[in-house]
Amino acid sequence: MPRLAVAQNARVVSECTIVYNLSLEDGSASPQMVQSLNGATKVVYIKGAKSRSDLISSNYSFTILNNNKTDTSVILREIGNAKYISYLDANKRLEKNKRFEGVTFTTSNEKKTILGYECLKAVAKLSDGTLYNVFYTPLLIPSNKEYEYQFRNLPGLALEYETGSEDGKTTYKFTATKINLMPVKAAMFDIPTSGYRIL
Repeated sequence: MPRLAVAQNARVVSECTIVYNLSLEDGSASPQMVQSLNGATKVVYIKGAKSRSDLISSNYSFTILNNNKTDTSVILREIGNAKYISYLDANKRLEKNKRFEGVTFTTSNEKKTILGYECLKAVAKLSDGTLYNVFYTPLLIPSNKEYEYQFRNLPGLALEYETGSEDGKTTYKFTATKINLMPVKAAMFDIPTSGYRIL
């Protein structure tokens, strides 16, 4: 049973795990895409300067391992039996996140409760003018502001948000279904040394 958040000071969180359900907010999406994302989840792990994001569906899995101390990322993709790994240095990370550079958040008076936390609605605006909605709790402040680059200017933890595909044709919605503030195992951030083809 979710605990109710009461008025209190914000808590800086250096370790946590958040599970999100993924849904498509786009009526024009192909039946194949809808089917491939049916039941898909995203799990975000934060541990100090490291973060991990796993997007898991019935057809594939996509993992990003970030290390803000070394300014590097590793991307793992599994499609069927095929496994791929990519290494991103600081310049490649910037390029990958270019569309989120300069994102601004405007908080409104709209609120909703997610997992017992009162969340404020913010409208994110990208430099190209794209808008999307975010509900965040100001009671939980990630110590790692770049666990997800798009939220580095957000004054709290995102528990529900929209984001668009890079081509702008599809809108995805992520809604938190579980949050755990217990320490995350260091092994979650281990980088595979074999079994993956380098891309």
